[in-house]
Amino acid sequence: MTLRIIATGGTFDKHYDEIEGKLGFGHGHLPHVIKRARITIPVQLEQLPFLDSLDMHDADRQRIAASCLRADEKSIVVIHGTDTMKETAEVLGAAQLPKTIVLTGAMIPYEVKNSDALFNFGFACGIAQTLPHGVYIAMNARIFTWDDVRKNRVEGVFEKA
Repeated sequence: MTLRIIATGGTFDKHYDEIEGKLGFGHGHLPHVIKRARITIPVQLEQLPFLDSLDMHDADRQRIAASCLRADEKSIVVIHGTDTMKETAEVLGAAQLPKTIVLTGAMIPYEVKNSDALFNFGFACGIAQTLPHGVYIAMNARIFTWDDVRKNRVEGVFEKA
């Protein structure tokens, strides 16, 4: 079994620019994250153009869906920004692909102390290998189906819709 990981950006992959004092995108963190997480199954990493999920449009979501459709792997983890993760999950869910697709992300960038990125990544990789075909969101040790989830912006967590 090979696991496909599709990186799309989001808070997970943001870097802190010490000069400008802003978060933005540089090189992706996933090669290091995969190594640090000590993933022992074969992994195929695909990095799409990095975006903050608030900047995603329908064409970006269709690019993610096309990547999932083209993938030979039946287990896919999509690293995505949390603000519009649900919208992308809806596009993937409507496509009804015969694959297990798990979207995850982070509330705190990977390179920032106390980030939830590494845990969420490992959790998503594990459940992507065990869940039946479908589309899921996995955040902070919880699993949600694509059609029964919402982001609680006050608490900063995902919950059932």
